[in-house]
Amino acid sequence: MSNDQFPTSEPKPAEIKTARSVSFIWLIPLIALLIGGWMLYYQWANKGPIIEIEFTTAEGIEAGNTKIKYRNVDLGVIKSIALNKESTGVLATAQMSNTAEPLLTQDTNFWVVSPKISYTGVSGLSTLISGVYIEISPGQSTEAADDFIALADPPVTPKGTPGLRISLNSNDQFAYSKGDPIIYKGLSVGQFEDIHFDFKERIVYYDAFIKAPYHQLVTTNTKFWDASGLSINLDANGISIKTGNIQTMLTNGIAFDVPLGMKNGEPVNNGAKFDIYKNYEAADKQRYKHSVSFVVLVSDSIRGLKVGAPVEYRGVLVGHVASTNLLQEQSLATSEILEEDFKIPVLISLQPGRVNLPDSQEGLLLLRQQNFYWIRQGLKAALKSGNLITGSLFVELQHHNDKPVKQLTQFSGYPVIPSIGNDFAQITAKANQFINTLNKLPLEKITNSGDALLVESVQTLKEIKSLSRNVKKLVSSIENDKLSNKMADTLDNLTQLSTDYSQGSKTYEELLRSLTSLTSVMYELKPLLNQVNQQPNSLIFNSGKGVSIEPKKHRGSSQ
Repeated sequence: MSNDQFPTSEPKPAEIKTARSVSFIWLIPLIALLIGGWMLYYQWANKGPIIEIEFTTAEGIEAGNTKIKYRNVDLGVIKSIALNKESTGVLATAQMSNTAEPLLTQDTNFWVVSPKISYTGVSGLSTLISGVYIEISPGQSTEAADDFIALADPPVTPKGTPGLRISLNSNDQFAYSKGDPIIYKGLSVGQFEDIHFDFKERIVYYDAFIKAPYHQLVTTNTKFWDASGLSINLDANGISIKTGNIQTMLTNGIAFDVPLGMKNGEPVNNGAKFDIYKNYEAADKQRYKHSVSFVVLVSDSIRGLKVGAPVEYRGVLVGHVASTNLLQEQSLATSEILEEDFKIPVLISLQPGRVNLPDSQEGLLLLRQQNFYWIRQGLKAALKSGNLITGSLFVELQHHNDKPVKQLTQFSGYPVIPSIGNDFAQITAKANQFINTLNKLPLEKITNSGDALLVESVQTLKEIKSLSRNVKKLVSSIENDKLSNKMADTLDNLTQLSTDYSQGSKTYEELLRSLTSLTSVMYELKPLLNQVNQQPNSLIFNSGKGVSIEPKKHRGSSQ
């Protein structure tokens, strides 16, 4: 093999390169580290404050599971639960998100949401599956806080709800609870929020809320009254049945409105105070600010006359009864009017506003002067029955021009309106007058005269019968004479008449029975007259004693 077949060349020098110190594979953990750091930073950046919430009990709350929500959005979670220092409650530490930080102010409220069934409805049913959670209600304050005391129950009205908050008070026997409705013409427009009892004043105060836009209906002339359940009222005005709506029939509640015929008044602000009255009638009475008082001295029984009973003038309501017995307020020793006749003073209050007079001092003066004039002309007061079922009475004012008075009198500083007896007293007086007239009748003399008349009638009939026989004999002797025939006919008629009245005839027996019945009635009436003379009102009221029957004298007896 020749060298031409294998050309020769000089070898090239080797190329030396520096190896890389870091491999690309290390970028993977570096990227993972950066992602982890970013996640930590994101968690730290979105992490909110840690707060403490005090509860009365930890029932249903679990550390790490119980969420804190607002509008069903998670804003935090309970991290730990421990007793407070006094062991009177529990402290729950919660980790909140940064989005919840603006909501954590001094007046923010927390409460536990759990299943609850009440007369107002059913709530919290979703917690049967998901478990209880804590609801947050943001406040209106701008100062931040991290310590809170949870509410025992959810607030009736969330803060920030548009409407009007007012204060109501009542010193009557009815009471209300949180959530009880406030009614306007059958619509539930508000509810009670909180209850406070003033031990010093012994009055119950209520915080109530009227939601918008119905809060515009509450003015300075608005009146509130009880509308709880079903109210059946039996008074002098008759029978009335009232209720608010179905909700108030099951629970308590109140209604409100401006009384009929009264101006709407001016709008009110938050915190306005109102009284709760027993019913609409009691609330309506408060519209009249001025009244003038008179006293009616009553001789009849005032049973059935109550404070608040109406005072009417010819059927028009002009006032009400303010007191049924002023004797409790003054000593009898200082009274000059009661020396001659013991009467019960009834105080009545008349409002000028009810008779189209100004509800002012000017109206009071006009009403007082008008009544003074009418009293001199014969204005009288009387108790009238307004309800036969309950026996309720009211005071009626009527003119009796035939009974004027010369001088006005006063009782305990009040002018007196003269009174007359009520209808029942007048009926009793007329019955007594009839009985007295009946007692003056000479019934015994009339009875004796009746007996004598009966004897004389029998004797007369005997004489007529004897005369009839004589005449008959005379007629038979002149029977053939024409004139005697006519006389005979006449005498026959007379004989027939005498026969009809003779002893043993039907007419005679009827007359005898009539006279006998009259005599018997006179004897039976005598015990009744004696009883009536001793007890005049026995014809109207049953005394409970039977009538003593006097044994009758036997006709055949000589004694």
